[in-house]
Amino acid sequence: MSDDPTKERTMRAAVFYGAKEGLRVEEVPTPSIGGEDALVKVAACGVCHTDLHYLDHGVPTAKVPPLILGHEISGTVAQVGPQADPALLGRKVILPAVLTCGSCDPCRSGRENICARMRMFGNHIDGGYAQFVRSSSRDLLLLPPGIPLIEGAIIADAMSTPFHAVTNRAQVRPGELVVVIGVGGVGCNAVQFAAAAGGTVVAVDLQPRRRELALTLGASFAIDPAAVADLGKEVTRLAGTRADVALEVVGKPATFEMAVRAVRPGGRVCMVGYSAENASLPLNKVMFQELEIVGSLGARPVDYPKIFRLVQQGKVSVERVVTDRFPLEQVAAAFDHLRGNQGLRSVIVP
Repeated sequence: MSDDPTKERTMRAAVFYGAKEGLRVEEVPTPSIGGEDALVKVAACGVCHTDLHYLDHGVPTAKVPPLILGHEISGTVAQVGPQADPALLGRKVILPAVLTCGSCDPCRSGRENICARMRMFGNHIDGGYAQFVRSSSRDLLLLPPGIPLIEGAIIADAMSTPFHAVTNRAQVRPGELVVVIGVGGVGCNAVQFAAAAGGTVVAVDLQPRRRELALTLGASFAIDPAAVADLGKEVTRLAGTRADVALEVVGKPATFEMAVRAVRPGGRVCMVGYSAENASLPLNKVMFQELEIVGSLGARPVDYPKIFRLVQQGKVSVERVVTDRFPLEQVAAAFDHLRGNQGLRSVIVP
């Protein structure tokens, strides 16, 4: 390795060759840059269930493999193209999981997270399970002081996604009762943001350890859904009423139906978890009780500064959520860790 690592022609990366092949850690060409590009030396990349959909469930990536996975990236700017700002060199940054075009109708109406031409690291373009990643310098988000570079990687998705869900889609308000179904790597942050918004939070999860952690992250109550026959009745028993808001952060028909049953008349249900399956919906209840059901995807670029401030103010924590670190060579072990529902959020540290 030379004194200037950006001059190396190859780097180590975890390359996805398809669901039957999995990931291979191998030498690949270091990305070349030009124009407004930046080359980012990866500090950390979060391990996300989205990647498990590619690895285990046959969900196709937008780019035909081979492809470097990983979309929750933090790092340091190692090189910039001739049309990029040279002042970016050496700056600590995170990369938003979803890159937007800025010119389609959703982007122009302030809904960049559902951009018609969106691209995603580790899906449309090579991602962050590598020593370096290429990005447009316009998409870099400068990491403010006081936010750790390694743990800060999860802001790119595991924090931005629940922030958007809680703040923009579910619109949690002070004093509301909020049920969060599934408090893993994303749901635990939905707990944090709902509590920071002034909500009283009920955490619902099958895993005892996750329920315990949710109580330390701002939840007032925790429920094992396998131990109760009716979630709505149990929420009422604990908190005196059904929920104003339910956030589903699992992505299963059963948990979506559970969320609908957990809210009061006039309540709001926000779908954050991904599922390719269909769910049954009590249309009479939706109509008679004027329930609101919304989906939530990712976050908008404008949301990130707000998340940074909440972290800087200590209202939400990244350090307490990142429970495990794995070197790049152990990326397979990191996904086994995720499959086993161990910890909250793991990161790969190349």
